[in-house]
Amino acid sequence: MSELILHHYEASPFSEKVRLVLGMKGMTWRSVTVPVMMPKPDVVALTGGYRRTPFMQIGADIWCDTALMCRVIDRLQPEPALQPAGPDGIAPVLAQWADGALFWSAVPLTIQLGGPVGIFADASPEFLKAFAADRASMSAGVRRPGPHDARAHLLNYLGWLEQQLADGRPFMLGSLVCIADFAIVQSLWFMQRSPKVAALLQPYPKLLEWYARMSEFGHGRPRDMSSAEAIAVAAAARGHAPCAVEAGLGLEAGAAVTVNALDYGADPVAGTLVGLGLEEVVIERADERAGCVHVHFPRIGYQVKLEKTQ
Repeated sequence: MSELILHHYEASPFSEKVRLVLGMKGMTWRSVTVPVMMPKPDVVALTGGYRRTPFMQIGADIWCDTALMCRVIDRLQPEPALQPAGPDGIAPVLAQWADGALFWSAVPLTIQLGGPVGIFADASPEFLKAFAADRASMSAGVRRPGPHDARAHLLNYLGWLEQQLADGRPFMLGSLVCIADFAIVQSLWFMQRSPKVAALLQPYPKLLEWYARMSEFGHGRPRDMSSAEAIAVAAAARGHAPCAVEAGLGLEAGAAVTVNALDYGADPVAGTLVGLGLEEVVIERADERAGCVHVHFPRIGYQVKLEKTQ
């Protein structure tokens, strides 16, 4: 099997989520640093237009969205599991809340209060202005709370998490780490990058102990790779991960479709439908540099639409 390649950048919270998962599993992986904002020609060559960070590559298969990426990593290396065995099905629900509500309170507030200079310490004023414009374009039409509301939301959420850990459990759902822990930790990691915002965590000692425990997982064993090398890996690949279009889900194999996120960064990716189930959609697309690639998306949080014919 080809190597696992993570396309990410250092300051990306969702990238840190996946990096810590790879660390928990002790995995070796290739690291491709992508641009923080558009233009991203090498990213588009592989994803077809999806520009959220990170994304994951194995050969000519590209996985978008960390919820799906983490499921794939769990299949590749089942132990230690991200979904520990047992009857409790709350882990993915808590993870989805953390990827959404918690993230959209913690991360914008960190930038608003701590300032992007605290996040990109060496950035020029021109870069920061361009970065703000890029993120505004990704969130056009999306309503987010202002700083006073976001702070109130965040402090409520931090209180909930502190209470969850009050019985001395090492991780959010008990003695074993799970996907919910990694979805939550990314937001606290981003807050910690700004001393002014990190101070908001001080009244929550159990949460800070948990954060230190999560940080100890590290990032596994990354090895640098250029984006050109990653594109060459895709072009040289023979075959793709197995996938199929299940019957009764409203679309047929071979249909021309677009897939896009429903919240932010909703740039549509066009291709031919080759995989469809309740959890995942896969489209095939051709790129002059990357060759024939399969781009995978989760179903939750995304929509699949038939392309309009002339």
